[in-house]
Parts: sequence; structure tokens; C-alpha cells
Amino acid sequence: MARFDPRLLLILLLALPALVFALAREAAPSPDSAARQVSAQSSANLGAQPDRDGASTDTAQGASRNSGAQADQGSYLSTPASCPAKSLLVNYEVERFGHTWQVPIWQYGDGEAFSFASGMTIDADGAPNAYNAENTGLDDLANAGSPGHWEGILQNEDGSPLVQGPGDPYPGYYISCTALADWTKAPHDPARFVNAAKIPYIVLPGDLARQTGARPGDMAVVVNIWNGEYSYAIFGDVGTLGEGSIALANNLGISSDARHGGTWWGVMYLVFPGSGDHRPKPIDAIDRQGQQLLSDWGGVAKLNACAKDAPRPPRSPFGRNFRSDTP
Repeated sequence: MARFDPRLLLILLLALPALVFALAREAAPSPDSAARQVSAQSSANLGAQPDRDGASTDTAQGASRNSGAQADQGSYLSTPASCPAKSLLVNYEVERFGHTWQVPIWQYGDGEAFSFASGMTIDADGAPNAYNAENTGLDDLANAGSPGHWEGILQNEDGSPLVQGPGDPYPGYYISCTALADWTKAPHDPARFVNAAKIPYIVLPGDLARQTGARPGDMAVVVNIWNGEYSYAIFGDVGTLGEGSIALANNLGISSDARHGGTWWGVMYLVFPGSGDHRPKPIDAIDRQGQQLLSDWGGVAKLNACAKDAPRPPRSPFGRNFRSDTP
């Protein structure tokens, strides 16, 4: 029987680290190979991104970040471009919380499209659960007016709010209305009006709408300057400058609480007067028509450039950073 030589074991132990290192080096990819893999993966990811101008891509269509937004909505691209030539249409005076300032309203080239940069207060009008007598609806009842002078609620001859019945979406809640309405539906049907919780819509003052030729039902594109999110919208209600529906705020990544949400500044509104037919539209129709109008106007790249060119905001009455302020 052969005897075991302890010197052989010592040699094997000394050689083992070198053997392991050699095997590991053989199995590891070269730096060039690793770089090629990363490049290929990046190319695949870029190829799967949705085209903001509506071109077909490898990404499944219809998926979106927000309810009511199409696949082409979201952060706009940073493709270099310049904002179209613009002229000052009017300086619109805004007053809030005892502060007054001028908001420039810009018009582009020979077209009728106009834009302005402002904040966004949240409008719940048109949502069937917006208001009730207990003031537990989406919005504070005070924002709908006052007894005998209701603005966001239908009222009868004596000024009392009209209440939804058993067959309506929210029995006991008031019937909330918007300037844009479906005249084919019954006058007291809550579905006659534009539901703020589902439809992205903007609000414009009546005098500015008359001056610019905008009418309820016209199309718009709205940009959150802070995060680059944008959304197509419809002109759905008449009220204050810089106001949007709950659904629009959700699309833009803005706090959509009608009581405490919104943002003091950082929103650009691009409106296309004469683009509507004075009737409400479903989300897919708003997106489809808005996308075409934006493309004809100059596309997402120009929208990006104009948003970056927006004037600086007025001083906040709250004395805090604009991004955290809420009206």
C-alpha cells in the first residue's frame, strides 16, 4: 500500500488560489463584451419608449401612467427646438389672497392658439359627488357659490340646490354643473355635465374666452413645467384663470384634492380657439384631436421650448417655494 506524501498536499494547497483565479478570469466577459451588452440593452429600452408625436412603437399601445391619459402622454421630450414667434395679446389681471398681478397671454404667429403660464387650482364641478349639504363632497361647498347664487350647482326657482334622486349616481348629493354640457341629455341629468373626476378639462374666465375667441368645447394642451408631464384637455368650465379638473391634475402629477391640492405656479396652458364643436367629448376623442392640433402647431419639441420659455412666477403670498405652495 502506497504511503501518502504530506509534501504533495502542501503543493496542492499552494497551487489552488492560482487555479481558482485562472478559472474565474476565463469565465468573466471581457470589458468590450460587457460594454456591447449594455449598449444593446440600452438600445432595446430606447426602442420600446412611446413616441410622443404618435408614431407607432414597439411598446404596447394604450398603457398609460394616469387614468385618462393615452400612451403618448407623459414627460415631454427634450429635443432642441425654439418656441414659435409670439406676440402679447393681453396682460390679464389676476387677484388671489389680496395679491394682484398680471399674467401675459401670448399668441403665436398668425394662428389663433394662445398660451399663458399660471398655477392650477382644482375644479371638481361636474363630478356627481362634488357637493352635498353635509359638505363632505370632493370640494368645499363654499366653492360652488352661496344660497341663491350657486355657480357650480343647479338650483331651482327659489335658489335651492337640486338634489340627485335614487336613480342618479350619488343620491342626496347636489347636481353639479359645468359650462360645457351635453344638450341631448335631460336638464337635470348629472351626466349632462363634464365630470371633473374623469375628464381632463381647463377653466377660463368668461371675458378672456370672449377676447380670444375660445368657446367651451375647444381643445388645449397643458404642461406641468416642474416635471414635464403634459396632457390634452378640453375647455370645460368658466371661472378663474389657472384652473383645471381633478382628472387633469392627476395626468400632470399635481395634487388633485379639490380642497387642498393644486399648485401656485408652474403650469403652461396652450389653447386652440375654434377647435371644438361646443359638445363634451370622451377621453379618447380629446386625446386624438389634441394630438393632431399639437402636431399641426409644431409638436412636442416646440411645446417643450415654450414651456421652458415661460415667464418667471410672481412672488408667492405664502413665502415658500413655489413647488410646495398650494393656492
